[in-house]
Amino acid sequence: MSTGGGLEVLPSGVGYGIVIGIGGVFAVLMLGITWLQNRYTRFSTKQAEEFNTASRSVKPGLIAAGIVSSWTWSATLLTSSTFAYSYGVCGPMWYGAMGTFQILLFALIAIKIKANAPGAHTFPEIVLARHGKVAHLTYLFNGLATNMLVGACLVLGGSQVVAALTGMSVYAACFLIPIVVGAYVIAGGLRSTFIADYVHTVVLFVAIFVLGFLMYATSDLVGSPGRLYELLLEASRTMPIPGNVDESYLSFRSVDGLVFAIDLFAAGFSTVWLDQAYWQRAIASKPETSVRAYLLGGVAWYGIPFGFATAMGLGCAALTGNTRFPTFPNPLSAEQNAAGLSSPATAITLLGTGGAVLMLVLLFMAVTSSTSAELIAVSSLLTFDVYKTYIKPDAPSSQLVRISHYGIILYALVLAAFCSILNAVGLNLTWLLTILAIIVGGASIPVGLILLWKRMSTVAAVASPWIGLVCGLIAWFVTTWKRSGSITVTTSGNTINAVAGNVTSWGVGLIMAVVLSLAFPAKYSSTDARHIARSNKIQGISVHPSATGTPAEASGTPNSPADKDGEKPTSSPATEEPRPAPEPEAPIPTGNEIVDFLEAQTMQPMDPAEVAKAERLAIAANLVFFCFAIILVPFTLFGTRYIYGPRFFTGWVVVSFLWVWTSMTICVIYPVVESTGALGEVARGLWGDLRVLVGGRKGRVGEEGEGSA
Repeated sequence: MSTGGGLEVLPSGVGYGIVIGIGGVFAVLMLGITWLQNRYTRFSTKQAEEFNTASRSVKPGLIAAGIVSSWTWSATLLTSSTFAYSYGVCGPMWYGAMGTFQILLFALIAIKIKANAPGAHTFPEIVLARHGKVAHLTYLFNGLATNMLVGACLVLGGSQVVAALTGMSVYAACFLIPIVVGAYVIAGGLRSTFIADYVHTVVLFVAIFVLGFLMYATSDLVGSPGRLYELLLEASRTMPIPGNVDESYLSFRSVDGLVFAIDLFAAGFSTVWLDQAYWQRAIASKPETSVRAYLLGGVAWYGIPFGFATAMGLGCAALTGNTRFPTFPNPLSAEQNAAGLSSPATAITLLGTGGAVLMLVLLFMAVTSSTSAELIAVSSLLTFDVYKTYIKPDAPSSQLVRISHYGIILYALVLAAFCSILNAVGLNLTWLLTILAIIVGGASIPVGLILLWKRMSTVAAVASPWIGLVCGLIAWFVTTWKRSGSITVTTSGNTINAVAGNVTSWGVGLIMAVVLSLAFPAKYSSTDARHIARSNKIQGISVHPSATGTPAEASGTPNSPADKDGEKPTSSPATEEPRPAPEPEAPIPTGNEIVDFLEAQTMQPMDPAEVAKAERLAIAANLVFFCFAIILVPFTLFGTRYIYGPRFFTGWVVVSFLWVWTSMTICVIYPVVESTGALGEVARGLWGDLRVLVGGRKGRVGEEGEGSA
């Protein structure tokens, strides 16, 4: 499907060069970083704990950068600009607010993981420990479905833009992007994705600053917020927005924009709460700083859609009448706009072919960074929730790493094929983002309640996602048929039709989780020794050989660390202690005390006092953000029907750009400051090797100080 039109300003060789060339450079860079890590630090990617969880030791700055990078999809840059171009000034704020709220809410889940499931590798493992295999399969399906849909948003959206700008084959891009990214993920595991995220994020901010300064300061086409305001006034006359007050780009009151915000709200729960990539970052974070990492990540991410779309989405509307606009004298077609080409069109207008190259690099950074997180996330699901759970429970760590590699390759190929099929039938990024929550939204709240609500029952955990899915599909199809007269790709992707399915799936999942928990309060209890042993390790319950008790007392069923909140254990019908499960093969020593400990021992839950303190911080941050960023500011502007004046608009632009600077400080500067110890450790190791090469005496690596990335 070609959507390029007048935007194809580069030869196809440039597209292949960026995808293969820059991707190859990053693969080599990650291989080098992985070698440095394995040689000069205490962490080895040859062990499953390091490969899949980064030894649960990553500091908050790097976690925050990883959150920003993995949540900065191509959709963040493309669709947020589409919202601004389609709905005016409300688009960037709605997109930023709805996406950020999910990240901040996830801080509550992050602390519950550390308190109640410190030994988990994936979120279906937590479900398995509490509610058994039927529930486990339910959430494994939803997790894999979410990763497939999210991966499609990333790869298909990026591939279609590359094709539109260069003429490169969409199908070639769909295969090359995940394969190139998979190369460095296989080499370095989860920690390499954090480091790749950091490097990608640096490039991302450089590109955003270049485009922002062009729009607001140096370009002869715009050059100031005041001039942008004047151009938007003109655009409101030539391209009015139906449904906005006075059909103006400068009115926050947009009914269609509000509908899309509700769509994003439902989709956001699915794409965060059901995406293993976010759980993986919570698992990998240091226990005492996990909440801070997610709060920093949420604040930092808000600035990207808010700042970028304000400049590039509104800029697209402002520059449509300029003779340098790629589709002049026509505005973007509906197909081009749906494919997310508003921000590339702005970049081309400002910089010509250089703008197209800059946007390609920017989008490639966003796509590959997020895709790397999805690759390692799916490989973890396949490794721990398929292979270790149902095929070989006693698999040694070295074998689990190999399975993770195979999982990355499998997901990359399946994702490429899936994106190719979607492109062949005419689907695009906006359609995928619009309907995503219909498919998986029913499970998004129940999976959170499994950790956050101690009364969540097994029946509710199993049934509520499926009931939500069925109701969501019915609401979607019926609404589409009644409102539009037929069910097609175009009508099914209509925002109002889709929001009916999204809200129904999400809301029914929530309601049924509560109702079924109250109606059927029974919880799963196992007498299987192997399940008990694994559940205990997931939930941080130490069981010594001399300990006695029933299997239910030793099991990691819903009765364990969650019941530190006050719930009494469910009694088990068994009265005889079963034989202990056979011990898995002992892990190969790495010389790294942290990794060896994690492989062999039960992780202890976080201190309850620290948990309570972190929960208070997370709840306070969420309440403040919800009250101000989602209710007070947007609905004040919406309800008053205010149309921005020149001074107010200038202040709005300044705030959006300052927020980008804040995001850069959190994601670029803070991780370096907090990792000086690890950088010093690597530097000392390199210096020692250099001394050996020139005939000097090499000091022992790591004997002076410690640090971790």
